[in-house]
Amino acid sequence: MDLALVRELGSKALLAGAGALLLYWTITAVKLVLSARGINPLIKQFFTQVAAGRIDAAYLLTTKSYRQHVNRQQFIRFLAGLKLNRFRNLKSGRPRMQEGNIILTVKLLAENKEEMPLDFTFTKVEESWKIDRITPVNA
Repeated sequence: MDLALVRELGSKALLAGAGALLLYWTITAVKLVLSARGINPLIKQFFTQVAAGRIDAAYLLTTKSYRQHVNRQQFIRFLAGLKLNRFRNLKSGRPRMQEGNIILTVKLLAENKEEMPLDFTFTKVEESWKIDRITPVNA
């Protein structure tokens, strides 16, 4: 075979592979974004409930499974341990899928530039999202 022909076919195959990979990544990203609709309003609702002192309302935004493993008192102690009153704003990262759940890292931001990242795991229950797990991220 001619070396130029091999080089040309190799370049075309490499381009086709890169195009297929880009297409796959784009489709996956769009599916993830579309499936994650409703999560940001849920996070806002969760922190609004906590800030207003409606801990029971925030607790009810979690899944039944979460409530079976974390009782109301443990939930209150967990929130108290986070010292959320130091933080004034939040920034959410990119959602990740894992075993049918969506994990989103939310960074709580204080006025003194302090950050506290929390991983929220969300599960779809019927047609709405619920919080299945909240874990501090160790930096």
